[in-house]
Amino acid sequence: MIKIAIIEDDPTISQMYRMKFEADGFDVRLAANGEIGVKLVEEFQPDIILLDLQMPEMDGVTALKAIRSHDWGKSIPVIILTNLGEEEASDELKDLNIHSYIVKANLTPRQVVERVKSAVNA
Repeated sequence: MIKIAIIEDDPTISQMYRMKFEADGFDVRLAANGEIGVKLVEEFQPDIILLDLQMPEMDGVTALKAIRSHDWGKSIPVIILTNLGEEEASDELKDLNIHSYIVKANLTPRQVVERVKSAVNA
């Protein structure tokens, strides 16, 4: 079973993705901000991470830096899932080894699931 961590502060969005991924057989864990997300990733050791950029407490870029700073977090594929256009995102993302960048409004949840499956070769 593929393990996915969804780090997203909007509960409606995270629950929607949880249902979609669970229906496709994923083991899903949620975190409502980057700080909780870093702890979740360390404990859960997911196969892939869906990460929002704009969150309270700790934003997505800061969370990703924290994840990448540990051996356990260096190679986990990360898909940025945000409403920020790629041109608005931090240049720091380029150095943080992200798998892909998705603007939420541009893809349906089904398409996001397909992107994730492709990223983990499922």
